[in-house]
Amino acid sequence: MKYLFGTIGFLIALSCGARADTILFVGNSFTFGELATAKYYHADEVRDLNPPNERNQTIGGVPAIFKEFTREANLSYDVSLETVGGKGLDFHYTEKLPLLDKPWDVVVLQSYSTLDEDKPGNPGLLSEYTRKFDMALHARNPKAKIYLNATWSRADMTYTPDTPWSGKPITQMAQDIAAGYETARKASPGITDVIPVGLAWNRAFAAGVADPNPYDGIAAGKVNLWADDSYHASDFGYYLEALMIFGKVTGLDPLSLGPKERVARDFGFSRRQTTALQQVAHDELAAQK
Repeated sequence: MKYLFGTIGFLIALSCGARADTILFVGNSFTFGELATAKYYHADEVRDLNPPNERNQTIGGVPAIFKEFTREANLSYDVSLETVGGKGLDFHYTEKLPLLDKPWDVVVLQSYSTLDEDKPGNPGLLSEYTRKFDMALHARNPKAKIYLNATWSRADMTYTPDTPWSGKPITQMAQDIAAGYETARKASPGITDVIPVGLAWNRAFAAGVADPNPYDGIAAGKVNLWADDSYHASDFGYYLEALMIFGKVTGLDPLSLGPKERVARDFGFSRRQTTALQQVAHDELAAQK
């Protein structure tokens, strides 16, 4: 497994006046960091395309964490986001396309947590709107790199009765979501890749880094990747999500950020926790090659 640790060519170009790459994040609460410190983290460092909320706040979320990682890696990205809670790509395309219809260099698309709110696990709607985004975004920039962000298993849909993944292993939902995103990718030849965030969560469970069941308490020495609702992510979960996006988009090894990485420090992680999450991201990205 090889990562691009050097950024010499990029830095030479930057010193000659090259512009920063533009990257757009489209998603919902799993992108904007609901129920965690991540939600408003460094919001002033990224561009929220939606208007401020009633408290005149804009979102930082996973895009801002990504931005900080790239700054630490001496890369330059102009980061924008367009997020609305509880919505999938169908909403963003239908209601928000005028905000998004620009020649972005990189786009990260994240849809509804179950793929389809009315048909959990069904990739049909995701595939349809992935194709539409593929066509629209590449019409503005034929060289744009578009990634799909495949999210995690929801504990509230696994450990509670009468839910779509009730009684199944906690890893199953993430596997089904990843498979759905792969289906969408294969149906849209312009999509660059899928970022398997949910599979990284599964790897964290298997490695003993994260506790797989928040309903029976969090074991000593393990982190809880979920927020208190066992649905959204905690800062640990969003951090792992951002590590996966960083590694996939930039080609850099998440471990290169090191145990003193600034976002982890700001969130109050120990160096051991930071390194463990970076190792999980490293291993999952390596497994995809």
